[in-house]
Amino acid sequence: MRRVKLDRIDRRILRDLQDDGRMTNVELARRAGISAPPCLRRVRALEEAHYIRGYHADINPEALGFGVTVFAQVGLTSQAEADLRKFEDLVGSWPLVRECHMLAGETDFLLKIVAEDWDSYQRFLTTQLTSAPNVNHVKSALAIRTAKQLPGVPIDVDAKDHHREE
Repeated sequence: MRRVKLDRIDRRILRDLQDDGRMTNVELARRAGISAPPCLRRVRALEEAHYIRGYHADINPEALGFGVTVFAQVGLTSQAEADLRKFEDLVGSWPLVRECHMLAGETDFLLKIVAEDWDSYQRFLTTQLTSAPNVNHVKSALAIRTAKQLPGVPIDVDAKDHHREE
């Protein structure tokens, strides 16, 4: 494994790309205070080291007719590793489920689900989620509004240099 050292320039690149993944390499380099070729090399190194997992567009769900966001707390009957993986694989096949987090505590999984409306969520709930193997209970919470939604993590450009084993 290679060692990757994150310096101030790398953290600046990460922060700027996290804020705007479509930023040109020339603009990214200008903001980082370096020329374009080394900036591109740094971005590729950050991708290879898995600091950057990918790029995506932030789509407005309501513009595409998805007016309901629900957070579902799912409890399973069995928490054996094989059963957890089977549930995760099944959840991966459901397009309405946008996020799936395994939790410690009473709830085994927290799912973020988008649906066109409450009725379509209820259809998903009854025909797929609650009828899935090993699902013991589901507690749904309808999101009323979103006050904050930021991608990624807070990146302190001025933090001490950090090493990561690759």
